[in-house]
Amino acid sequence: MPARHDQVTDPAVADALLIARRGTAYFARQLAALSDEDFAAPSLVPGWSRAHIAAHVGYNARALTRLVEWARTGIETPMYAGPAERNLEIEQGATLKPIALRHLVTHAAVHLTVEWRDLPADAWTRIVRTAQGRSVPVSETAWMRSREVWIHAVDLDNGGAFGDFPAPVVDGLLRDITGLWRTRGVGAGLVLRPTDRDAAITITDAGDGAGTVITGTAADLARWASGRGGAGVRTPDGPVPSPPRWL
Repeated sequence: MPARHDQVTDPAVADALLIARRGTAYFARQLAALSDEDFAAPSLVPGWSRAHIAAHVGYNARALTRLVEWARTGIETPMYAGPAERNLEIEQGATLKPIALRHLVTHAAVHLTVEWRDLPADAWTRIVRTAQGRSVPVSETAWMRSREVWIHAVDLDNGGAFGDFPAPVVDGLLRDITGLWRTRGVGAGLVLRPTDRDAAITITDAGDGAGTVITGTAADLARWASGRGGAGVRTPDGPVPSPPRWL
């Protein structure tokens, strides 16, 4: 039987799928490096153990699979029944044995990638709805998955780093985070100036001529902006402020 391939024809979506799958592999390597005993240790997400991270990443793949199935079949299948059900699923999942969590992460990722692979070319622009209520083309699921697997690989706190991320992931995170700050009206006066990019990112004018310029590599700025520490970032004067909340 000949090998089967993604049917998507948009090169940008094809690239996004590749990055999402690379991120899935990166997360899998970080998870595999943990012993079963390590799952109970805290992650970088306040209140979550590493088991919580594994459960969340596994169930996220299942939730995104439902969106791809929605696009393929035309039958509405939301990511989650609601926020409470999503949170309960993660909490209950975190109580599973490590071997069960490893299987969950692996099998859910395979199911998602198969659904992506089998989605017809003309279905990639079909509109689905995210857990936050946004209406997006199903092609957005590739970026939604990338964001989860790359960041949460770092949250496992066993050697993953934002500096390992491909440039499109770093730039996409900075774009998402700062865009949400603008939408919420927070971060006025902040200017992020990546030392390895050509352009700075200004959130909004502070209105009084004051502002705070924060510099660092794009990866360091993305880590700071996502609330995962300020190593490598600096301001001309004084300490680096805490970032506005993202998620």
